[in-house]
Amino acid sequence: MLRIGVVGYGTGGQHFHTPFIAAARGCALAGIVARAPATVAKARADWPETPIFASLTEMIAAGVCDAVTITTPPQTRRDLVLEAIAAGLHVIADKPFAPNAAGARELDRAAKARGVVLAVYQNRRYDADMQTLARLVREGRLGRLWRVHNRMDFDDPATLEAGPAGGLLRDLGSHLVDQMLWLNGPAVSVWAHMDHVDLPEGRTDASFVIMIGHENGTLSEASASKLNHMHLRELRAYGDAGAYVAQSSDVQAHAIFAGKRPAHDLAAWGYEPKAHWGTLHTGTGPESVPSEQGRYHDYYEAFEAAIRTGTPPPVTAEEGARTLAVLDAARQSAQEGRSITL
Repeated sequence: MLRIGVVGYGTGGQHFHTPFIAAARGCALAGIVARAPATVAKARADWPETPIFASLTEMIAAGVCDAVTITTPPQTRRDLVLEAIAAGLHVIADKPFAPNAAGARELDRAAKARGVVLAVYQNRRYDADMQTLARLVREGRLGRLWRVHNRMDFDDPATLEAGPAGGLLRDLGSHLVDQMLWLNGPAVSVWAHMDHVDLPEGRTDASFVIMIGHENGTLSEASASKLNHMHLRELRAYGDAGAYVAQSSDVQAHAIFAGKRPAHDLAAWGYEPKAHWGTLHTGTGPESVPSEQGRYHDYYEAFEAAIRTGTPPPVTAEEGARTLAVLDAARQSAQEGRSITL
């Protein structure tokens, strides 16, 4: 049993890590690091049998875990990841994995030097809509893939991370770009446009569109916003044999925010309702495509297997660095008004 501690109990720790560790075979939630009294009270109410620690240092000293997930605010993660690595713990770092690709490679080198597994938490590879599209691509239902449009608009200004160290590109951009690299392979060119707002914490990127040219010839478009008073999650894919379009309900996130947990009913977890099934368009006409299961807990099961067997983790530090290289190029492209070659 892999004992995993979670460092940080904001919305990430509460909603997107602890419930899925608890649901994952071979994994156990071994501890939570939380400091603010209200956060400690929330963690104790949610996980009454799990010990709460005031710091990562305190949790390491207690010897309760074999691995940790670092899900504190982005500017705090580097030092915590390095502390965990130095202690010989395996590490999952939440996205954004690092401020830039160079920072990601530094963490990767540190983990390799210490002989521990370092992985990046990219749970949205395990979204129901992405899993469904990936299956269609694997089965050749779209033929040779031409382009994919990956859109994630939330009417959610309160969760925009303000200031130059935050912004939507590092937040949702980390997810969307990772999805496109996972589906379509390495990037060779990047063009981007970004929109900014001036907030008390500083200038903040609040929406973006990124065009990614892939080594295999596919073109990806990733776009997101949180300030435009619209909610739309859409995938559109075009190939030489047809097209696929899906507007999902983000079913796992909605279930978690409604107080449900995957461990309560794993068999029924994570399926988009029929009203949100995507449509495959081919020469034989439109076809409603049943949802694949969304399973964020699969990430943790794959992480446990990687440590047990010595195989790569579900999202490697190298993959995290490649995603950040695209985000770095997107920022440069938006600033300079030109396409960036990778």
